[in-house]
Order: sequence, then structure tokens, then C-alpha cells
Amino acid sequence: MQICGKPKSAANETFYFCRKTCSQVNFFARLLRRWYRTIPQDENGKLLWGKYIRRLVIRLTLWFFGITIGLTLFYAVVPVPLTPLMVIRTWQQAWDSERDVRVRHNWVPFRELSPHLQLAVVCSEDQYFLEHEGFDFNAIEKAYSYNKTHKRKRGASTISQQTAKNVFLWPGRSWMRKGLEVYFTFLIETIWSKQRIMTVYLNSIEFGDGIYGAEAAANHFFGKHAKDLNRQESALLAAVLPNPIVRKVEKPNAEVRERQQFVLSQMRMWGGKIDYEEPNTPKKPEGK
Repeated sequence: MQICGKPKSAANETFYFCRKTCSQVNFFARLLRRWYRTIPQDENGKLLWGKYIRRLVIRLTLWFFGITIGLTLFYAVVPVPLTPLMVIRTWQQAWDSERDVRVRHNWVPFRELSPHLQLAVVCSEDQYFLEHEGFDFNAIEKAYSYNKTHKRKRGASTISQQTAKNVFLWPGRSWMRKGLEVYFTFLIETIWSKQRIMTVYLNSIEFGDGIYGAEAAANHFFGKHAKDLNRQESALLAAVLPNPIVRKVEKPNAEVRERQQFVLSQMRMWGGKIDYEEPNTPKKPEGK
């Protein structure tokens, strides 16, 4: 038997395809009607788009603050399992035939992070970490003045800002991303302690291609745990930040070795330790 010149099986396929298409159309039509009913109207049935948009903006704003604050509270006690940078780097590795796809990331608590490494990253990246509330305005001012007259730009991001960027955001220099970085930096400085910020930072920061966090870096580069890193190893890891793709721990060039020696000298200035309870930031002479 044939229908319209087609075998029965072909007719059935056409029928089921039409029924599936109609079902999808009906589903979207129901969604559209539901959405239409949410638009306020006046007594004459005129759609009040201004009122609708105001309500939508308020709802989106409340959702944004609720989700971001909730996530920050969540990460105040729970390890960060994955960051946007890890996803981006994995995607880049997958499309680069000369790179291996790898994500090495082992979270460890604060007590298992070498005190030497904690001090080393402070000396290298943010010497006023214990003093500021997320932003080093003096460093920002100096970087702004420097960048006006130099092609190679200098950054002024604190450890808190780097942590906010690593955990919640993506790499980039757009004004939108910088604005969100300021917001998330304010959140973590308000909700987290300095120890928690340091814990998240050292567990999330990139130390090499596919190497994230102090534990993975210590295992990969030195064959030991993060808690066992000595001063020289800690200073070397800190010396490749914040660009470990260019600066290599496994093949340190003259610049990296020079930075390592600088970090070691600064660590000696700090007395070889970092005190979170009573900040021991060395005081600089007046006028510097």
C-alpha cells in the first residue's frame, strides 16, 4: 500500500516529523503566551513596557547580588573546584597540537601551604596585602603614571584582586571585567579573612601550563608537597607570577632568577615570616 506515491514507512516518518515540529511550535507558543501575560497593562489593555523593563531590571539586579554573594559565602568554607581560567586553558590546549591537555589541581587547606610560599607571593605580588582592604591605591597611581609614558604596561593588581579574577571572572582588560573585578574584590575582602584569601589564591593561581595551585606545582616541579616547599623553591614559584606561561619554573631564565633573588631579599626584610594576626609589613622610609 502507498500513500501519495510513498511507501508506508516514508509516510510514517513524514507524519512523525510533522507531529514533532508541531509539538515544538506549540511549546514555544505556550512559552510566548506565558511571557506575554507577565507584561503589565493599563485598563485599556495597553502594554506598559516601561514598567515591565523596570521590574525586569530590579529582578535581574536582585538575582545578580543574590547569586554572587551566595557564591562568595559558599567559597568562604568550600574549596573552589574549578575556575574560568582552567576551562579556557583546557580549550586552548585542545586546539593546540603542540600542547598537552592537562588540568592538575589539588586543593589543600591553609595549614598545608608552606609559610615560605605565602610570604614569597606577598613579597613578589603585593607587599601591602596585610594592610589594604583589597586595593593598593598608591600602586595604582604609580602604575597609571608609568603607563602613560611607556608602551609596556605595568599592573597594580593586589592578591585580593587576582583572587577575585581567578575564581569568578575571565582574563581580559575590558572595563566591564575590571568593574566586576572591583565588585568581587570588595566581596571577598568583606566576607573572607586574609588567610582565606591567601588559601584560595594559592590553590587557584596558575604556576604553569595546566598546573594550578601550590600543591600541584610542588608535586610537578619539585616532587614534594606544598607544605614542604623551602625558601628557594617558594621564591622561584613566586618569581614566575603573574605570567607563568612566559616565565618558566622548569627553565628559569636570567629574568626569573633575578626576580627570585629579589623575592628572597624581601623575605629576609620581613624576618622570614608573615603574621596575619599582627601584620608585620616592613615600614618604608618617609617619602618612598
